[in-house]
Amino acid sequence: MSKTSKPNTNKPPAAKIAQAAAKKPATKKPATKKPATKKPAGKSALATRKAAVAELRAFGLRFPGAHTKSPWPGHLDLAVRDKTFAYLPTDDRPFSVSCKLPESCGAALMLPFVVPTAYGLGKSGWVSATLEDGAEIPIAMFKEWIEESYRAQAPRTLVRQLDAARTG
Repeated sequence: MSKTSKPNTNKPPAAKIAQAAAKKPATKKPATKKPATKKPAGKSALATRKAAVAELRAFGLRFPGAHTKSPWPGHLDLAVRDKTFAYLPTDDRPFSVSCKLPESCGAALMLPFVVPTAYGLGKSGWVSATLEDGAEIPIAMFKEWIEESYRAQAPRTLVRQLDAARTG
């Protein structure tokens, strides 16, 4: 008789969610989606989208070594040492964001507006969120994604510099 090993229960909650999602059999998402929360009255969808993209881009540029990068038309992305950590659209494109989420990928993919990023990036933990015009944009969540993605893509020295700036 061989001994069976116990599963590791010391994983962070996001890792447990991702592990559970990976074990779930692939199923189609239900055809009925929850209606997206609409934007506050008085603001145009374009103004809301532009403001959200500008806020997320400004947030990402605060990280050590962060800069913008435009690898192809329609994108002005966030990068660190020329490694992209967030794909963001230009102002005239629909709202979307793509980030590398090594810890919370599984949880993110449970959201109805999130899919694995195309071109094989989804295999490496990249996810893409696309919201319909007029949908409420969860800025705080996307800021968490951008920081997680920055930490995954940035050199350790810059991540330590970020942590030191926050504690000191």
